[in-house]
Amino acid sequence: MNNDSVIATGNAVIWFRSDLRLADNQSLLAACEHARHGKGKVRGLFISTPKQWKSHDVAAIQLDFIERQLNYLAVELATIGIPLDVCHLETFDEIPDVLALYVSDWQIDKVFASSEPEFNEQMRDQAIARAGVKLELHQQHCLLAPLDVLNLSGEMYRVFTPFSKKWCEIARQNPIHTLARPLSRSTPLPKPNEISLRCKKVSSRAWPVGEATAQQQLRDFAQNKLLGYQANRDFPALDGTSRISAYLAIGVLSPRQCVQVLLSHFPDALVHDESPGRCWLNELIWREFYRHLLVAFPKLSKRANFNALADNINWRNNPREFQAWCEGRTGYPLVDAAMRQLNQTGWMHNRLRMVTASFLTKHLLIDWRWGERYFRQKLIDGDLAANNGGWQWSAGTGCDAQPYFRVFNPISQCEKFDPTGAFIRKYLPELNDVDLKSIHKLKLHSQAQLFVDKDYASPIVDHKFARKRAMTELSVMKRKALSDMQKIKGTSKVTNPVDLDKEIFG
Repeated sequence: MNNDSVIATGNAVIWFRSDLRLADNQSLLAACEHARHGKGKVRGLFISTPKQWKSHDVAAIQLDFIERQLNYLAVELATIGIPLDVCHLETFDEIPDVLALYVSDWQIDKVFASSEPEFNEQMRDQAIARAGVKLELHQQHCLLAPLDVLNLSGEMYRVFTPFSKKWCEIARQNPIHTLARPLSRSTPLPKPNEISLRCKKVSSRAWPVGEATAQQQLRDFAQNKLLGYQANRDFPALDGTSRISAYLAIGVLSPRQCVQVLLSHFPDALVHDESPGRCWLNELIWREFYRHLLVAFPKLSKRANFNALADNINWRNNPREFQAWCEGRTGYPLVDAAMRQLNQTGWMHNRLRMVTASFLTKHLLIDWRWGERYFRQKLIDGDLAANNGGWQWSAGTGCDAQPYFRVFNPISQCEKFDPTGAFIRKYLPELNDVDLKSIHKLKLHSQAQLFVDKDYASPIVDHKFARKRAMTELSVMKRKALSDMQKIKGTSKVTNPVDLDKEIFG
């Protein structure tokens, strides 16, 4: 089908993807503007692809969250006269032909959507264009578009610090303003039917849906927690983080909304490193860094090591030890409490994501891809770019990664970031009656058993032994690590997003 031969009707469709919101949605506004000029109508569309989601390891809790947000979105769209259609397919391969028929049936001039950075998603959009569907994409999954933040050689940065400096420099050049919700298109529509995605789901009810809720949570964080974010963000027992990652992942919030709210409280965050808002801004820039990398290096979407030297690592990949890690039975309290938080809630504190990833890849020498996939299958805020980037950072295989010879000490991490044991006791009730000193200084017992009569697990591996083993096995990346350390020494600030204190590593 070739839409060039179709008489223009002024009709447009907004295809919602990972932008499930009305406010600050450039694609939605563009569709409405197209219809206004052509005196046509706007329809909304969401395409369900459960088989594709399964192959991408999308978590059942995230799919439930998407379903609930879709129902909220459908009601909001109905109030401004836009119906939301849900098309149930299985994979991306089916979309071009079905979308072409949809466009023909509804006499649509053009499809408006938001671009996505992942490789399969980009291949899908190219196939849609080849099918003759007029598809207009808008970049809004990042504040600054991928490949717009480049070094003097016109290449993608491979180290975070210079990327972040350039990012801030570009972001300062234009005011950051969010876009309003579209005005009503026509008479409000009746309340839409309930949307049900035809896939396995796990309840996400602990996470309220809706743009108003997400925006209020963002404002509350900026007003009440942002000032103390740098001091509190590493302590999982404290409510010191924004908890908006789930909303960013499916596009209930946009990165531009986040930066605008941040700057409304700390206008100097883009200018001064010492600004109280810079620490959280850096977290948003890390998100952009990983997304830019995904576009610049498509192999990352295919779970390839960024550092080719890592292809030579001889991972142990012990299934029994992997299962113990998954279930929170390693005998290291902070690691186990973190994994149980993930399994029970679908979310994990960022400090603990680094601790658990380091433990799996370096203490147990299990391929980072095993852990990355498990996280993706569990996280309500699952996101390929951030998940891949974080795991490769922890394993030492990625771009601007933690060097292979830096190994998180799970006992020191426990002492420093859960000093009262409050977080550990919340998720490890079997340790409620254990004194704090014992929690922080667990002794090695038999490694043959993981649980005995509900007692806590014996440590699965000795830390000193595991560290020495990791240093040996991961030394295949030695040349890259030395190069990274030279870059670090040549900058005024450490490029890794954690402190390099001796008590943390070693």
